[in-house]
Amino acid sequence: MLFINTPLTKFKLTIVSICNPSANSTLMGLYVSGKSFFTQCEAEGFRRITFFPDRPDVMSEYFVTLNADKTRFPMLLSNGNLLEQKDLENNRHEAKWHDPFKKPCYLFALVAGDFDVREKTSTTRSGREVLLQVYSDKGSGEQTLWALDSLERAMFWDEKRFGLELDLNRFMIVVVRDFNMGAMENKGLNIFNASYVLADPETATDTNYTGIEAVVGHEYFHNWTGNRVTCRDWFQLSLKEGLTVFRDQEFTADMMARNLPEQAALSARAVKRIDDVTRLRTAQFPEDAGPMAHPIRPDSYQEIGNFYTSTVYEKGAEIIRMQHTLLGEQGFRTGMDEYFRRHDGQAVTCDDFVNAMESIYTKQYPQKDFAVFRHWYSQAGTPRVKVEIIYDEVKQTCAVTLTQSCEKVGVEKLHPELEKKPFFIPFHIGMIDAEGNSIALDVSSLENVTTTINDGVILELKEPSQTWIFQRISRRPFLSLLRDFSAPVYVDYDYSIEELAILCAHDKNPFARWEAAQELSSREILRLCQVFEHDEPASLNPIILDVWKHNLTDRSLDSGYRAWLLTLPAEKILFEKLSPITPLSLYQAREFVRQTLGSAHEKLWLETYQQNHHQGEYSPDPISAGQRSLKNLALAYLISSQSKQGIKLALQQYQSAQNMTDRMGALSPLLNYAPREISQPLSQDFNQRFQDNPLVMDKWFTLEALAAKDLQQINGLMQTPLFTLRNPNRARALLFQFCINNTLVFHAKDGSAYQFWADKVCELDRLNPEVAARFARIMDNWQRYASPNKEFMQKALQTVAQYPKLSKNTTEIVSKALNI
Repeated sequence: MLFINTPLTKFKLTIVSICNPSANSTLMGLYVSGKSFFTQCEAEGFRRITFFPDRPDVMSEYFVTLNADKTRFPMLLSNGNLLEQKDLENNRHEAKWHDPFKKPCYLFALVAGDFDVREKTSTTRSGREVLLQVYSDKGSGEQTLWALDSLERAMFWDEKRFGLELDLNRFMIVVVRDFNMGAMENKGLNIFNASYVLADPETATDTNYTGIEAVVGHEYFHNWTGNRVTCRDWFQLSLKEGLTVFRDQEFTADMMARNLPEQAALSARAVKRIDDVTRLRTAQFPEDAGPMAHPIRPDSYQEIGNFYTSTVYEKGAEIIRMQHTLLGEQGFRTGMDEYFRRHDGQAVTCDDFVNAMESIYTKQYPQKDFAVFRHWYSQAGTPRVKVEIIYDEVKQTCAVTLTQSCEKVGVEKLHPELEKKPFFIPFHIGMIDAEGNSIALDVSSLENVTTTINDGVILELKEPSQTWIFQRISRRPFLSLLRDFSAPVYVDYDYSIEELAILCAHDKNPFARWEAAQELSSREILRLCQVFEHDEPASLNPIILDVWKHNLTDRSLDSGYRAWLLTLPAEKILFEKLSPITPLSLYQAREFVRQTLGSAHEKLWLETYQQNHHQGEYSPDPISAGQRSLKNLALAYLISSQSKQGIKLALQQYQSAQNMTDRMGALSPLLNYAPREISQPLSQDFNQRFQDNPLVMDKWFTLEALAAKDLQQINGLMQTPLFTLRNPNRARALLFQFCINNTLVFHAKDGSAYQFWADKVCELDRLNPEVAARFARIMDNWQRYASPNKEFMQKALQTVAQYPKLSKNTTEIVSKALNI
């Protein structure tokens, strides 16, 4: 705390600070990675550099002078525009930077080092020339082309879609190997985890290319939604993050759909939407059901670093998307214009954003009330929407009743006086007949309907229960529910297996068709879970086989979309449907379904593989990426069922692979399902080929973590010279992936892996509390597991809680999990 006693109202204060960046393993504030200096100031890193009122609403104009040895640090970078560079005595030099826009200190950045630079000059829509640059480690410059091109695409997209132009003379991206997060949007000087910049076909997968484009876009879009308009306080974090995630999702969808015919573009956008929803369900829905559940605008926190969560980011984006759905594209754009007109250059709140959107909504719909929508910002949990229909064949009417509910979660349980209020849920619904033909919906006499979309309609659910009666429905309808995932909710509707099969085969809405396939296979896996739990003989429902055959042979579908349509639900999604969670029987059931589908349709999988296996120059475009995705999915199904032909194809693909997607697409299922005498030589070959490339070795550690058959293998991997806990990427690649995704070993009945987790949380906590706290969250939902897993998990959590000098970050996570 600093006290300054002076009668002056204006004075100059000089503070000299001393720190030791090379000893800073937290990677917050000023630290060293390799031989270079970097900063990370969000959320509270600037206070590690110098004394400062470190709050986001304290906004200042920065003039920065950097002075260093010219040989060791030839490049000196900071925010904004470069004013001057000059040489000094004793082989030193300095650079002066000025950021003309007031900003909070969390957006301050400094980089000093020796880098490769890739750059291009581009022209904004107003005709200004701007310099775009990517700085990376010496020798890696060739791998930054995709990131630089992505930056330019993001710049042009933001101008076209939102009318927002780059406001500086240059925009810089700097790559760092040691970084706690994906990237940071410092004004004009973005600092990126190397995994979200460096790419070439030999070392990066299709997923890497898509991720780089998305993250580059995300950080660039923060220039307006986060920098020009920033948060008043950290409770408003979703103001910038939820909005910017929505923007980067739309950017990626538009990039995937560009230059494609209408139907192919629709399919490409559906693939992106499915990917986003899958990420939400695997990360955010469990968070909403656990001890760390919180609204997208939390009411309190012990450590702000713990609230960079999927709820703030991904659920926050869904809440922005709902406003986009309710307003329409043009209305949402008008709302964004109004938001910037009111608040450019300010530190504001989530309410300020909603106020801008509400002003447009009430102009469009003067009789409607938008106030209910604000409950999304103040209430936690995932609402459930129960759907009931009554079809009257004589009157030719169909009454649809939606009833919403949301139990108290997280800290809400500590407040018995709290009464949860209804949410404003835009619910996209369609109807089809038994042949898959769309049924036209007449909404002319209906209230609480926003708009019609592609033979569907948006119902505005604002009350605990509402009913809509559709007229002139001449045949019994099959309901297509929550199309395009129009709200982040669970849907409860008593579909029959036959109804789901029809939707799987015929629904014109790509998302809803995929959703029906997910629901169909989920039900079968959960049924088989009980079968295996009681050691009963198992068999697969023939309807599942028929649906998979139909979708495997539907050549009218895009390959990338078919890959999603034929993919089984993730274990983490299935865990949320099971109570109590019995991880090993669920794993067994899911593998049984995969292997049965693989063996029953072996011929079709082989044909699908051949139809999509193309050797040629690599391109990350959505058509090519989709073909690789479907081909590699077919290979995984074949190898899981021990197909000799599938194993042969995988061996051939690995040896002849001309890109990392195909190489890993062959190696991954071989490591998981083929005999070790076949898979291990390939794993060793992969290691030797790429041991000098840290990002590819992260991939290798992940492959080995997921395929490990016992804890001894994981301990062995940690002893290799290439493993270190000090690098967050390496820790995430091995430890996080093992504990999150290797169900068979992590959830072993003896509980040994849980104790392993506890030991590693404590070890990480000594080095990097932020990473340790994220790792600790793996046990959030321990109370939902069956015995003996539950008791072993509790014991492991108690081990961490009793660790001396545990950081505030990890203490908050573990204490909330244990409810202490």
